[in-house]
Amino acid sequence: MERIKQYFPNLTRDQVLKFSALEALYLYWNARINVISRKDTGALMTRHVLHSLAIAGVVSFGEDARIMDAGTGGGFPGIPLAIMFPDAEFVLVDSTGKKIRVVREIVSSLKLMNVTTFHERTEKMPGEYDFIVSRAVAALPRFVPWVRDKIRSGSQHGLHNGILYLKGGNLDEELSSLSCEARVFSISDFFRETYFETKKIVHLYAC
Repeated sequence: MERIKQYFPNLTRDQVLKFSALEALYLYWNARINVISRKDTGALMTRHVLHSLAIAGVVSFGEDARIMDAGTGGGFPGIPLAIMFPDAEFVLVDSTGKKIRVVREIVSSLKLMNVTTFHERTEKMPGEYDFIVSRAVAALPRFVPWVRDKIRSGSQHGLHNGILYLKGGNLDEELSSLSCEARVFSISDFFRETYFETKKIVHLYAC
């Protein structure tokens, strides 16, 4: 929690309380339904919560923003972002029932009124969104066709509406096969922990 407050010093009391509650909630639910790697539970706040919040380093979602977390898994990056941006609307989607159950329980415990959850395949979700966020659920050439028709046109949040994808490693081959406009941000530019040295945020738009 101290790392989060260090990087985001202007959090409200409510945000601090919600972020502080995350670790105990995830430890409780992960012991019952495994939604994050056991080896990561001791580094939950860095490897999952702070990693999710890297997106806040490149964009600030306004109160009219509508964001889908496609393949949310245990609720990342959607839940930390929903705490960070309480005036934006978040739709968290996953096709695995046990994972979305945990997400719903945590959303309910935190009283996140700006979050709705769906047990569904991403490509079957209706509606349009300013941004699709996700954390390496598939290779980008496979992922983009699932969501490209769900992005509404516009640029009202400092970035073109599009996809914000958390992924590590060399992305050149994946990006070269896409017709989208792309920009890659290094998370190490925002966070100094060694874990983030190879982690990226890929912003795709005009796909």
